[in-house]
Amino acid sequence: MNYGDIMFNKLYEKIKKFFKENYKFLIVMSILIFLFYYEFPFVIYKSGGTINLEDRVVIDKEYKEEGSLSMSYVTAMKGTAPFIILSYILPDWDLIPLKEVTNDNSYDEVIEVGKEYLNEGIDNAIISAFRESDYSIDIIKTISRVIYISEDAKTNIKIGDEIISVNDKKVKNLDELRTYINTLKENDKVKVKVKHDDKEYERYAIVYKEKDDSLKIGVAFSETYEYKTEIPVSIKMKDNESGSSGGLMMSLAIYNALTKEDITHGLNIVGTGAITSDGVVEEIDGVKYKVLGAERNHADIFLCPEENYDEAVKIKKKRNLKIEIVKVKTLKEAIEYLNSK
Repeated sequence: MNYGDIMFNKLYEKIKKFFKENYKFLIVMSILIFLFYYEFPFVIYKSGGTINLEDRVVIDKEYKEEGSLSMSYVTAMKGTAPFIILSYILPDWDLIPLKEVTNDNSYDEVIEVGKEYLNEGIDNAIISAFRESDYSIDIIKTISRVIYISEDAKTNIKIGDEIISVNDKKVKNLDELRTYINTLKENDKVKVKVKHDDKEYERYAIVYKEKDDSLKIGVAFSETYEYKTEIPVSIKMKDNESGSSGGLMMSLAIYNALTKEDITHGLNIVGTGAITSDGVVEEIDGVKYKVLGAERNHADIFLCPEENYDEAVKIKKKRNLKIEIVKVKTLKEAIEYLNSK
């Protein structure tokens, strides 16, 4: 037996002895590591925090504010065993099945959709804020991208596809697309030209009838825009941020930066709500977590969509919060309310 074999045998005996003497400890540690890192098909939601938008809005002509305008967010955590156990103990932690969050999309698709919602929210915030200000904005082009495909759809269209034309007919926006689809017949096969990752593809979709007799192809879209503003403006976002629920507060922050009169009046204003390009505030999910996060960050006022108002007031009363809850239907209404403070 050579020297190498002798050394290997000694090492093997040491390892064997170590496992024999410590196997119980190693089993326990393996179980703990599994429980801490294995992801079960759940997500845990809890109250998040707030993001002050003063440093996020980049604009050439900017008026300073005495108070602050912040958007609130929800904290989501992966479904590992310790977090799942805590969700049964802590009253503000909610355990949600993963399929309710992802709609059976892949992780990459969920991320892509979330980013698309964010881009849509930013564009709508900029457009709606400029329309309420004294400065002009020109919409050059509307871009429609697929963010949802129904289970009833018969199509090879993919999440993230940018719609260029339908049956060689260019459509400027979703209303035009819906109108055109309803001129067709049930079971018609539609040719859809798309762009994905800078490459063009020809897809198809079969027209089907809904219960209300409207015709569909079973896909939903986000709308972003190419536009030109009288004053250059942009919003800085981080790579891990997504979704459209910050639209209302982004539009208020842009408007305040464009306007000499400060609508904050020294108050800490937090809020949530998606917004359309014409300034309509739309319902969001998770408002109770956002109210709790706003309270924890000492907000004076919490702005929210009308549809979320009852839930927001309910959590305020339940937890005896001091924050003022205000419902708004439009950006204009939010501005008028803040100007009245």
